[in-house]
Order: sequence, then C-alpha cells, then structure tokens
Amino acid sequence: MNSPSLDSNENSAEQVTIELSAAVAQAFQQAHEFFKTGQWAQAQASYEQVLKEVPQLEPAALQWVRCLVLQGLQMQAREGFAQLLKNFPNNYSAWLEAGHLCRQQAQHQQAQVCYAKAIGLVPDRFEARLSMARLLEDLGQFDAGAVEYHRALQSGGAAKARTLHWRMAKFRLERGDVPRALESMRQALLIVRLATEPLDDNERAEMQMDLGDIFMRLGMTQDAHRAFERASVGTAEPTLSRLADLSFRYNLWQEAQEVLRRNVALHPDSGAAHWNLAHSLAESWDMQGALESLAKAEAIAPQSGAKSMMASVAGRTGDADTALRLYKELAEEEGPGSKMHSSAAMSSLYSDRLSAQEVADLHRDLFKHLGDHARQVSSFKNKPDPQRPLRLGLVSADFHHQHPVNIFMQPVLARLNRQALEVTVYFTGVSYDDQTQQAKSRVARWVDVAAWNDRQLARRIEDDGIDILLDLSGHTSMQRMSLFGQRAAPVQATFLGYPGSTGVPNIDWLVADAVVAPPGSEALFSEQVLRLPHSVFCYAPETDYPYPAYGQAHAERPLTFGSFNNVPKLTPHTLRLWAQVLQQVPGSRLLLKAPSFKDLGAVEVFTQRFAALGIPAERLEFRGPVGLTDMMAEYADVDIALDTVPYNGGTTSLQAMWMGVPVVALAGHNFVSRMGASFMSAAGLTDWVAATDTEYVQIAVAKARDRAALLTLKQGMRERLQACPAWNIDQYTRDFEGALRQMWVAHCQGQTGAQQPEQAAPEPQGRGAATRKTKGKTQAD
Repeated sequence: MNSPSLDSNENSAEQVTIELSAAVAQAFQQAHEFFKTGQWAQAQASYEQVLKEVPQLEPAALQWVRCLVLQGLQMQAREGFAQLLKNFPNNYSAWLEAGHLCRQQAQHQQAQVCYAKAIGLVPDRFEARLSMARLLEDLGQFDAGAVEYHRALQSGGAAKARTLHWRMAKFRLERGDVPRALESMRQALLIVRLATEPLDDNERAEMQMDLGDIFMRLGMTQDAHRAFERASVGTAEPTLSRLADLSFRYNLWQEAQEVLRRNVALHPDSGAAHWNLAHSLAESWDMQGALESLAKAEAIAPQSGAKSMMASVAGRTGDADTALRLYKELAEEEGPGSKMHSSAAMSSLYSDRLSAQEVADLHRDLFKHLGDHARQVSSFKNKPDPQRPLRLGLVSADFHHQHPVNIFMQPVLARLNRQALEVTVYFTGVSYDDQTQQAKSRVARWVDVAAWNDRQLARRIEDDGIDILLDLSGHTSMQRMSLFGQRAAPVQATFLGYPGSTGVPNIDWLVADAVVAPPGSEALFSEQVLRLPHSVFCYAPETDYPYPAYGQAHAERPLTFGSFNNVPKLTPHTLRLWAQVLQQVPGSRLLLKAPSFKDLGAVEVFTQRFAALGIPAERLEFRGPVGLTDMMAEYADVDIALDTVPYNGGTTSLQAMWMGVPVVALAGHNFVSRMGASFMSAAGLTDWVAATDTEYVQIAVAKARDRAALLTLKQGMRERLQACPAWNIDQYTRDFEGALRQMWVAHCQGQTGAQQPEQAAPEPQGRGAATRKTKGKTQAD
C-alpha cells in the first residue's frame, strides 16, 4: 500500500513515494485520526510507532513534531525539528513551522534563518514570504517587511491576494499595530467588493469581525458595532461562537447571548453550542440559566469544562469552600500549567473557614513551581544608578470601563512624572474602549501582548530595558504570574490588582499600607511589604458623580443598610452578621445590589438564606446591574453600608464613602479583610471599625440609632474625604513614585526585596479600634 503522495504544498520540495505494509498503513491512518480529533498525545504515540518501522516516512516525522508543538512541548519540538531537518533538509513545511516555533520563543534570528531556508527551497510559495514579512515588522524593519509582503502577494497571485491581506491584517492586529492592520484589512475587503463571485456568508462574517475588532481598538465604536451587525449573517457554529465572544469582550453581553441562543437554535444537537451559552450566562451572573444550559450540553456529550463551571457557579453563589475544593482538584488533574491554581487561590480569599496563615500557605504551595529555573537578578544589565530616570513596565488586562484597576490607575497615569518615569504598558487584555484609548495616551509606550507567550513577552520587556515590572492583576483573569515567577525584570512588584499576597516566587515587593499590612504581618507575604504612608488606594474618580442632597427626609425614612458587593463576598459569616444587625434595628431594611441579582434564582437563594436566619423577605431589596453613573446615584438610597467578611469591599466601599455612605467595617487578620479598616481609618472614622463580630453589630446598631449624627456625617462626607491625605491624588502619586524609587535604590544596593523600615499605622480610636496584632494582606475589589 502506498502512502499519500507528497507534494510541495504540504511537505517536501521533492515528491516521494514509499511502500508501506498493511499494519504500518493502518497505524499511520490511526495516527491521522487521532490528530484530526485533537488527541495529540495519542497521535504522537502512533506516529512514533510508524516511524519505528519506517523512519524515512517524511510526513509521519513532520506530523510527530507537530504533535509536540500542539501539546506545548516547545523544547522537545525544537529538538524534533532539528532532527527532522537533518534527515529531510528539503522539507519546506518543516523549515516554515520551525520558523514559527522560533518566533514564538522570541528566537528571532533563528526564525529568520528558517524562513529564508523555506523561501530558498520554494521561492514561488507565499507562506514563508508572508511569515518573513511578519517577522521583519515584529523587529521594526518595516521597509524590509514591505518588500517580503509584496513578494508574498506576487507569489500568491490574484487568487490568494484577499487571503494574504487578511492574514497580514491578523498578524498586525496580534502585534498591536492596529493602523497597519486596518490598511491590510481594507485591501482584503476591497478585493471582496470587486470580486465577481460572492463570498461565503461565514467567511464574510469572519472578515467583518476582524474589521470590528480593529475599529474597537481604534476607538471607532459605532463603526465596530456596524461591522459586528454585518457579521451576524454567519450561520456556522464556530463563526457564531466567535462573534459572541467578541461581543461579550466589548461589553455587548446582551447581543452576545442573542447570538449564542441563535447558535443553539441552528445547532440544537451540538454540546459545544449549549456549553458556550452556559459559559456566557455564568459570566454574566445568570447562574440558573447557566446550569440549565450546562445540563443540556452534558446530555449531548460530556463537557471537559463542566467541573470548572460548577466551581465558578459555586463561587458566584457564595459557596467559596466548594469552589476552592473543585478548583484544587482541577489544578491537581491539569498539572503545573493549569490556570486553576489561580482560581483556587482566588477562592481561598472568600473562605470563612481558612485562617490568614492558611491562605498564605496555600498561595505559596500553589505557586512555588513557577520559580523553577528562574532567571537570576544578576543576569540583567540595567545600569544600577539609584538616581537615574526609570523605565516602569505595567502588566495588566484591565484598562477598560468600570474595572477597579482602571478606576484607580487612570488618575495616577495622568500625574506620573515623565522626566523620572518612562511607562510602558504590556496589555494582556482583549477588551478595548474609550478608557483603553485614554490609558494609551497617558503612557510612553503601549504594547498589545494578549497573543504573546511568556518567552516572547520576556524578550520584549528586556529589549525595552524595563527596570521595574509591576503586576496589576495578581491571580485574576488574563494574568501573567508565570512570567513573573520566571523573572522578567531586575525588580518586580505587585500592586492594586489582587487582594492578597500572590505567593509567586521572584515578585520582590507588594505595595500596601500600614493598616492592611500592619508591622508584624510579614509572615503572610511571599513578597517584601512596601507601605504607602496613607492608604494603598486613592479614590479620585475622573467622572463627576453629583453628590446626593441629604436632608431631613433621609433622617426620617426607614433606615436602609446596604451592600453593593458581588455575591461571592456574601459568605455565611457575612450573612449572620447582617441578620444580627437587622434583628437589633427594628424597621430597618437591607438593600443588596450585585450583577447576580438580575437572576431570580439568585434572589430566591439569598431570600431563603436570610429566612433561615430569621429575616423575612419584606425587609430585603435586591437590585441587578446598571451603568456606573446610575449605580453611583443609587447610593443615595442607602444610609449605612455594611462591609463583607472575610473579603472586604474595595472599590465598592470607596464609592459608597464618596457618595456619602459610611461603612461599618470589621478589621480581620489579613490584607483582604482589613481594607475597610484602612479606608475608614484614613477618613478619620475609626469609630466605625470593629475588632470583633460583637463590636461590628454594636457599631452598626449604635450608628443606626443616632439619625441626627448620621445625617450630619453624610452631608459632609465628601468634603471630609477631600480634606484627608489619602484622597489627595497628587500627593498619592508622589508617594507612589517614591515607593518605586525605594524599590530601585534597594536593588542598586544589592537588596532587591529588602524590607523597608517599619512605619507606624494610624491608630484607630475608641471601642471600634482595629487590632494592631493581626496579620496583613493586599488590595483591590
């Protein structure tokens, strides 16, 4: 039996025909079946069996290396390509794909050699020329890149011109070179308009999605929305799934779910269609709908992500311990590279059961492997001058509307001293809006890196000469903890994006304050603690939110306690505290606002939980999500905010205070559970901070009974905050710059990660004093 004919379109520049035995041919066919269905390990084993019998079978050798690539076994794949090309030096596809692998590993010179070899073998093929053009543009060699781009178009001819322009648009978009991506996309669309044959609806939809993505990144929102509307002509399942993903990414979640429901209607027997709808519903906090769609998907076929979705649903409905258990199981099953480690870490912050030390120990245990074979600080060549201007790198996915990182960082970026700090943002996210554009305008350099692997990103960070690399994500989505674990800069720190120590090796510093991380709490941190003098957060919104006109009517209405925190923070401990408060303040009510409460199922669950604690439904009000401006106005309906435990409100508490709503806080034992104490202490309101559960209830009851004092406080709350150093954004920015300089000076003195001198915390006063003997943590909402 003969193997399939080999031609230059797939493998070698020369055609080869080899006779195979029936057994080998069958094994070869089985390997192909495994490959087509994505069973890479099984395919690899089958190709190895074939090659053991027929080592000269070139296509089997190439497919075997491809299996290594697809499993992420990059070093083995490089060795495999080296052996393959030694045995088959005229294999065009092998040289081309070896070039791709080298580019992904940031081995640019070797990638260039591989692409040149492929071009030399088959000069009339376009793939290697287009890949060379992409690489040259990546290296900033735009003139040389233009030459290869032109030659690729010549090689492809008119029949391939649309595909080539479209592919180049994708390459440029991936690199973040959006204006050039638009140029290529226009050329591709022009060819479509001039073509005599109509384009397939799904391919047309795919092109419109790419165009819409480009428009969104350029801030051309209306044009983008029209492109997404044109993309709705698609009917194929992958096309509709991608359209929904893009829509959701750009906060068009209602449109996304309409697309996914249409996808289910068109493909009712597809488990993947039901799964995608379930995932979207879970992400938009419709837990009941998510579980129903998941059940339909599972009825069609087992879903590999079912356990992770069950963990997500558990966490989002306030069952942190179940979420933690499931995520830990998944992390164990999936191995060291699994993102479930970070999901487990996040879940632990919500647990009522774990102590502060247990949370810290869990983080260290989950991420200790990230430091294996890490780069040494001494290997970096940055000039150790303590006074010179610094290059600061920010790694974040979150510069977009309503995200806490964006809310806190935008006013800082606007005020940083550009003579002392050159800022580069390495944007790992995929959501773009006007806030993204604003952040871009406020930094020296912006690099879109969502599609880059750690090796590529580390190479770029080193090429940019970054002195201090600042993580703004922690273990939240789209983070790059593995990059930090391997060390990508001489000084690395974490700030703002995660309410706890990361546990990740080689992150030298964590930025905190003396309340969230009091002296003596250092054992809870894998990082060294650098304390800002006033507060770790400075809330200085750039949008004007009109202050409510609090008057006598507010003092005479039935008292309303409130929380605008997300449902995962509404732990059993929190609900017990709140129920005790309501029981001791007759006639009071509780307003709960969260994205989950648009879901009637979530409302029913929490109504039942409060009923079990003796609180009837008529004393509760549930509200779902609205726009940020409308949400801020809703704080006028709340008299006193009740903080959550152990995961305190971050942004939500500061927003409540800004709108005249004081917060009853319980000072816990780590960073995440001391944020409320930090904010209220910084505002000079330490009498609102409790040290025990009993004090928490007592403070809430006492403050609720003195309506005159409460009204006076509410009327002057914003003026009070604006007079406090912790709300002075100019001073805060100078303090932040000073913290960065302190990190750099320590590095120059050979003390990267050295502990700063302890600063005394502002001591809370009165019966609500927060204990100073507890242990600290980090920040963010």
